[in-house]
Amino acid sequence: MHHISSTPFGRRPIDAAHLAAQSLATAAIPDQPADKWAIIRDLTAARQAFGVTDRDLAVLTALVSFHPGTDLAQSENTIVFPSNAALSARAHGMPESTLRRHLAALVRARLILRHDSPNGKRFARRHHSGEVLRAFGFDLRPLCVRVDEITQAAAEAYEKAAELRALRETIVLQLRDLAKMIDFGVAHRRNEDWTEVTTRQATALRIIRRKLDTAALSTLYREVYDLCDGVKKKIAAVETDELSGKDPQNERHIQYSNINLKDSEKNNDQEKSNRHTPCPIDNEIPNTSIEGKELKLPLYLVMEACPEIQTYGDTDITSWDDLFRRAEFIRPMMGISSDVWQGAQAAMGPLQASVVISAILQRTDKIRSPGAYLRDLTQKARQNVFSCGPMIMALLQSNHRRAA
Repeated sequence: MHHISSTPFGRRPIDAAHLAAQSLATAAIPDQPADKWAIIRDLTAARQAFGVTDRDLAVLTALVSFHPGTDLAQSENTIVFPSNAALSARAHGMPESTLRRHLAALVRARLILRHDSPNGKRFARRHHSGEVLRAFGFDLRPLCVRVDEITQAAAEAYEKAAELRALRETIVLQLRDLAKMIDFGVAHRRNEDWTEVTTRQATALRIIRRKLDTAALSTLYREVYDLCDGVKKKIAAVETDELSGKDPQNERHIQYSNINLKDSEKNNDQEKSNRHTPCPIDNEIPNTSIEGKELKLPLYLVMEACPEIQTYGDTDITSWDDLFRRAEFIRPMMGISSDVWQGAQAAMGPLQASVVISAILQRTDKIRSPGAYLRDLTQKARQNVFSCGPMIMALLQSNHRRAA
């Protein structure tokens, strides 16, 4: 006569939850294969839904390893009966008292069942042929019976984790945009008070480092979104069009060998005197043009952003003519061919092309192929979507941060 024990050994009492869990002992095992390691992986993802911890699952993994084969549904023999010493060894030396605590948690979660022997020991009675007739230990049958529930919970956990990850990435990107907009605002809207904005930004950066749930991240997302929106409105009045260098509609022929820089010569003395004086963006920037191409950047600002080009000559660069000749001199050293250089001048104008060469030289440690980089910028210039102004402003801010 075969009897399945439904009560624990010793003084441990039974309750309604214990009796309800025993129904799993006689439940039919599904016909589909139940890969034990796939079940463990799904349980790891859905452990919160089942109220178990990673340590509980480490003990469950050790228990499952005592089951022969990989498919729990291949036979009715789903009971494993390792001794405490053997189970502790499989659990990397976990103390027996800790093992008992985690085993009790797995039983409460209805992931395993106890089948205690009359004396509380774990063992199996075998036929003389070696077949197991009766085993006392831990029954893994609930894993087979609840495999669909575990799989569904894992899928939901994966989806929730993906949403959480996407939300966190969005917040990080917003904070990056916010930091750059604040830097821009501080540099160009000095009359504004940025204390509250920077304080809220620092608070958001501290919060995002924590392990937040979906509700907390959603709240933080709304706060950062509102903060970004407010900063955008504060810097909306900045005249950003002064940094654009669009080609005129009627472009004239460019003569490369003889550059006439009348406007730059006219403003050269003023640039020398203001070389170490910050230039507010709201003030009018000298307009330097050449053969139909306009460049609305002062020379001293370019030199402050790109000081490296000064080291490639015996004299200082004091005019746009000097900058063009210096750029033409160092261009072969940077691996930029004549065709690429001529194409850049045709698309951007000689002045802007010279400024771009200076900027590329300044960032030569980060630009692996200056020729390919200049070719890409030339293509953008032909489409009227490139201006060297933002490039110079970014280098200025980078230099100021390093100096600080």
